[in-house]
Amino acid sequence: MAKETILIVEDDPDIVELLEYYLEREGYSALIARDGEKGLAEAKRRKPSLVLLDLMLPGLDGLQVCRALKEDESTKGIPVMMLTARGEESDVVVGLEFGADDYVRKPFSPRELIARMRAVLRRSQPSVEARLRVEIGAVALDKERHEVTVDDLPVVFTRSEFRLLWRLAKSPGRVYSRDELVESLTDGEAVILDRNIDVHVSSIRKKLGAHGGTIVTVRGVGYKVLD
Repeated sequence: MAKETILIVEDDPDIVELLEYYLEREGYSALIARDGEKGLAEAKRRKPSLVLLDLMLPGLDGLQVCRALKEDESTKGIPVMMLTARGEESDVVVGLEFGADDYVRKPFSPRELIARMRAVLRRSQPSVEARLRVEIGAVALDKERHEVTVDDLPVVFTRSEFRLLWRLAKSPGRVYSRDELVESLTDGEAVILDRNIDVHVSSIRKKLGAHGGTIVTVRGVGYKVLD
């Protein structure tokens, strides 16, 4: 199962090191951005599961980053937890008004931060019904029924094709490497060569017909579904 990815936007190297250590110990994958501009760019590019966002950042400050994330259609659903110093209460209120999901004051207990982060992640999970259905334009996937419709017409997909398309469609805009897509097909139970992923993608594109261009090749990395 793929790790949930947490984006740390923080310029203090000691705090970054501390957060990275505890996140990876708890089974998360950590991304690092040391200023606001890079944090915003990483969030848009990688679509993390959650953003840990310092308020006092060089360049764009945390409030500006939070506001930009919540105003962008592609990132507004990503939960944001703010890291604040004492004396920034008014900024906390503004951040929450911009759409931040929670905040933790420095110095913080790593265990408390992880616990609150998990609570935010749980709250951000869609309903069971929403998790079982995905739509990308005119293409709809129903996981429970293992059905795909294109322009409201049913199209037959193999088990592997469905699982591959489902993985891509669940996170539009996010680039998945071939290794990650192999993992989604095998669950670690079998060996599939990277080039087999390309064959599956080619077949999926043909079945999507005029909508095959929804799946984009990212040269040297893997594939993504357009936002």
